[in-house]
Amino acid sequence: MKLDPVSIEILGNKLTSVAEEMCLTLQRTGRTLYVKETADFCCALAGLDGKFFAYPRALGVSGFVGLDCTAAIEAVGALEPGDVILTNDPYRSRGLATHLPDLQVIEPYFHEGRIVAYGWGFLHASDVGGKVPSSISPTNHEIFQEGLQIPPVKIMRAGRMNEDVALLFRANSRTPDANMGDLKAMLGALATGRERVAQTLAQHGGQAFLDAQGDLVEYAALRARAVLSRIPEGTYRFTDYLDDEAGAGLPVRIALAVTLKGGGIELDFTGSDPQVAAAINIPSHGLPHAWLTLRILALVATLDKGVPINAGLLKPVSVVAPAGSIVNPLPGAAVGVRHAAAVRVNDALNGVLGQALPEHMPAASGGTIIPVVVAEPSRHGHGQNVQVVEPMVGGTGGRRGRDGADGRDSSISNLSNNPVETVEAETGVEIVRYGLRADSAGAGQWRGGNGQEIRFRVLQDDSFVLARGMERLRFRPWGAHGGGPGAPARLVLHRPGESPRELGKIDLLPVAAGDEIAIQTPGGGGWGNPFERDPGAVLADVRRGLLSPDAARRDYGVALSGGPAGVTVDDAATVALRAREPETRTRFGAEREAWDKVFPSEQLDRLNAALFALAPAARPRRRRQVFAAALATLPEGFPQSLAHEDAIRQAAAHFAREVEACTASAASAA
Repeated sequence: MKLDPVSIEILGNKLTSVAEEMCLTLQRTGRTLYVKETADFCCALAGLDGKFFAYPRALGVSGFVGLDCTAAIEAVGALEPGDVILTNDPYRSRGLATHLPDLQVIEPYFHEGRIVAYGWGFLHASDVGGKVPSSISPTNHEIFQEGLQIPPVKIMRAGRMNEDVALLFRANSRTPDANMGDLKAMLGALATGRERVAQTLAQHGGQAFLDAQGDLVEYAALRARAVLSRIPEGTYRFTDYLDDEAGAGLPVRIALAVTLKGGGIELDFTGSDPQVAAAINIPSHGLPHAWLTLRILALVATLDKGVPINAGLLKPVSVVAPAGSIVNPLPGAAVGVRHAAAVRVNDALNGVLGQALPEHMPAASGGTIIPVVVAEPSRHGHGQNVQVVEPMVGGTGGRRGRDGADGRDSSISNLSNNPVETVEAETGVEIVRYGLRADSAGAGQWRGGNGQEIRFRVLQDDSFVLARGMERLRFRPWGAHGGGPGAPARLVLHRPGESPRELGKIDLLPVAAGDEIAIQTPGGGGWGNPFERDPGAVLADVRRGLLSPDAARRDYGVALSGGPAGVTVDDAATVALRAREPETRTRFGAEREAWDKVFPSEQLDRLNAALFALAPAARPRRRRQVFAAALATLPEGFPQSLAHEDAIRQAAAHFAREVEACTASAASAA
C-alpha cells in the first residue's frame, strides 16, 4: 500500500460518492422510464488500466463492477480533453457492452496534461434498431439482426458533438429523440464526474489520486481473498438448465465446477452446451466477466459488508469458459437476451456454493427477469412509443433462518419497478392488477419468496407486446435441503370474446385495444423440510393471501379451521397430518427429475466433449440428432408430459448409445 489507512478510507469514500453523484445526475436527467424509474444504468471511475476503482454502493446496476474499458479505449487511439467514446459492441468492446441496447460512454479525465482516470457510464436505450421494437428478440440467431452495432467511436471530440456519429445513431432507431435524450444525460453524468474529480485532485494532489486507485483495488482484493479462504476448500459441481433456445428446441445446459483453494476460486464451465442460434449467449470472452461472477461478488459483500466495491473483488476469481459455448460464444452470435443465461449461471453458482456453505446460500431464485415492453403508435402521429411496462422478476430463494423475499430477485438485478401511475401516464396501457402471486413460493421450513403477477389492458390498436427473457416455464426454481421448487412461469392472453390462451414464451405479440396480458413469475425455491415450518408462519401467509388453505394442508401439513375473517390452526389435525409426512420430496420438480433420468450428467459431459471436437457449425445439428433418438420414444412435450418408467429407461438407453456413437465419431475425426 502506498497510502496510509486513513487516507485510503477518506479517498475511497470520496471517490465512491463521485460515482454515486454521477448516477444521480444520469437518473434525474434521463429521458425514458427504464432510466428514470427502473434504473437500468450505472456510472463509475476507471483507472489507467481501464478497470473500476470507484463504484456506487447503492445506485444503478450493481453487478458491473468487473467490467473493463481497456478494449474500447485502445480502439479509438489518442484522446484529448473533451473526447467521449461511445460503443455498444459486445465483441469489439470485449464484453464491456453485452448487448446492443446497452450504450457505453467513456471520457478521459486529465490533470496537468495527462490522463489520470476515466469516467464511465452506461444505460439501456429504448431501441437501437433491429427486427423488433426495443431491439431485443430471443429468436434472433445472429447479432446482425439485433440492431446497430457501434464500435468504439468518438461521439464527442474536444467537447463538441460528432454530428456524423449522432446522425447515424439517430437514423437507426425507432426512438431517436428518446435515445438522444438519454445519451445527453450520460454526457451530463460524465461532466459531473469530471468536475468532482478535479476538485479531488485539487485537494489531494495527482500522486495521491493515482496511488489511491491501486491501493483501493489491492485492498478490496485482500479482503475478498480473506472471505474466500473461509470457505472449505475442494471442488463442487452443479448443473442447471434454461428451458430452451428461444421458445423452442432443446433445453440448454449450464454445467459448473467450482474449485476453492488458498483464497482463490476457479469457475469451470466445461460441459456447458455449445452456443445456440438464439439470443441467450453470454459474450464473456472467457474472462471473469460480470455475468459469470456476480454471485461471487454478492457472497464477498455479504460476508464482509464493509469491503470496497471495485475491480479488486474479482482478482481472486479465474474462469474456464470454452470458446464457442453458451457462456463464451464466437463473434457474431446473438446476445440480446444474455441476461436469461446469466440468471441461470447465478442459480448454478448458488447450487455449487450451497454445498460448501449450506448455512449461508439460498435455494434458487425465481430465475427469470422479464422486461415487459409495449410498442405502440406514437401519440404525436409518427414513429413509435417503446417503453418497458415493468421489469418482472420472481421471488428470492429461502435460506436457513429466513424466508425468501416476495416479489424481488436480487440474483443479478437490482432494478426498480415502475410506478403504475407513471406507466399509465407514458404508455397506452391500463394496469388491471400488479401484485404478488399466491401459492408460487417453493415450500420449505423457510419458504421461497412469492413471484409477481401483472395484468394489463392494451388501449391502442396496432400495438405490440414483448416479454423477453421468460424462463422457468419448463424447469422450476429448485429447493434446497428438503425444500420444494417454486411454481413455473405463465403468460396468458385474454382477448374479448375468446377463451383465455396460455401462450408460453412470446417474441413480438400483436395486440389490439381491449386485449389483456397476464404474466405470472415463479417463486423462489424453499429451504428445509416444509413439515418443520412453524404453523404460525403458515397461518400468517394464509391470512396475507400468499398461501391457500389447500396448499397449507398439502405442502406444509397444516390444517386450518374457521372462515376467511377468523382462520386459525387446527392443532390436532395438524399433528395428524404431519405424522403422515411424505418419505421423499422433489427438490427440482418432477419435470427436471424425469429429464435427468433420461439425460444424466455423466452422459451429457461426454456428449459435449465430443461436440466441441467438431467444427462449430456442426455442433447444433449433431446435438439435435443425438437427442432426437431418445425423445422419439417419449410423449410429445416431455418432460412436462411425464412418461412411464419403462419409457424413461428405454429413452435413456437410446441416448447412451447415441452418445457413444457421437464420441466414437469425434475421436475418429480427430
